[in-house]
Amino acid sequence: MALDSPVEPAVHACEVMKTKNAGLGAIEDRIGYRFGRRDLLVQALTHISAVPSDKAHTYQRLEFLGDRVLGLAVSDMLFRAFPDAEEGELSRRLAELVRRESCAEVAVTWGVSDHVRLGDGEIAAGAQQNAAILADICEAIVGAAFVDGGAAAAQGIVERAFGERLHAPRRPLRDAKTALQEWAQGRGLPTPSYVVASRSGPDHAPHFRIAVMVRGMTPAEGAGTSKRVAEQAAAREFLVREQIWTTDGT
Repeated sequence: MALDSPVEPAVHACEVMKTKNAGLGAIEDRIGYRFGRRDLLVQALTHISAVPSDKAHTYQRLEFLGDRVLGLAVSDMLFRAFPDAEEGELSRRLAELVRRESCAEVAVTWGVSDHVRLGDGEIAAGAQQNAAILADICEAIVGAAFVDGGAAAAQGIVERAFGERLHAPRRPLRDAKTALQEWAQGRGLPTPSYVVASRSGPDHAPHFRIAVMVRGMTPAEGAGTSKRVAEQAAAREFLVREQIWTTDGT
């Protein structure tokens, strides 16, 4: 019969769809939220390499939104959980909770790695385990939930994923530049910029003084025998001055 030929591809496509839906359902189970529009969840899992000619259907816009929603949701949790904490303490905790590593860890607990949509090159490079991509997807899923179910849906996901982390022992943030960048991002500020304020000494033993600037705040300066060292010193000076860090880097 001529009907036998097209049936097999149709059956295969059906099985693929069932597998895909089962994977999405497993993610929904872990985040504790059912999407009314599952296409938003699919978009939140789609890296630009998978559809380079269609950026609107990648996770970039949802990640942009989710980054802001996550920061607000975690800020609200901290405000309620630590009623006696000062602004500096809340800011330190916020930076730690929404840092790249924390968001990537949450994405792993959600089991997204096997369901990230990537281009062939990124798959071959193992990008589904890339911390930056996983962190972006974490934020994109929060953004997708916000679009799908509003603030309450996103807040619920954040509370379930980050709630236990609120009271976890704080980790030292030894890389001052990274800590400052994450702090700025957590407040919705642009990435801090660094400029050379002065350079002295011979070529074989230079001395740099570098200023770090964060929008709307007084610059801080640091010095060192290389630009890298001076930038770290400037970032540390800023963090300590604004009471984001203590002098021991926590």
